[in-house]
Amino acid sequence: MKTVAQILQSKGGSVWTVDPDATVFEALSMMADKGVGALVVTDAGKLCGIISERDYARKVILLDRDSRETTVSEIMTSKVLVVSPATSTDECMALMTDKRIRHLPVLEGEDLLGLVSIGDIVRAKISEQQFIIDELERYITG
Repeated sequence: MKTVAQILQSKGGSVWTVDPDATVFEALSMMADKGVGALVVTDAGKLCGIISERDYARKVILLDRDSRETTVSEIMTSKVLVVSPATSTDECMALMTDKRIRHLPVLEGEDLLGLVSIGDIVRAKISEQQFIIDELERYITG
């Protein structure tokens, strides 16, 4: 079973962050530029929240707010669920499914190591299952 550390190793540990005082428009521009659906919000290098496209849709667009005047801190999720590098893909999938979230920051102590998405977890699970299938086929065909 793969761990979060293995996923980060294969995808790279780069994680895109935004300041809580940035505007939502700036955050959305960064998401579009980087091709991601969420940004980790950090203040002085420490995790303080996460902002996603879902936050924008529900807390800006649906409430008719202006993304150029609304700050990230006003709409971010501040109670962030996190995982450690040792967390398994199964644990991540269960947590994401149970809490209906798509992104998990990876922390070691207070250090932000990366961010895993539901897509990362699904890819890892598919890879694990394909390996098992291949091994079983090799065993059966001798």
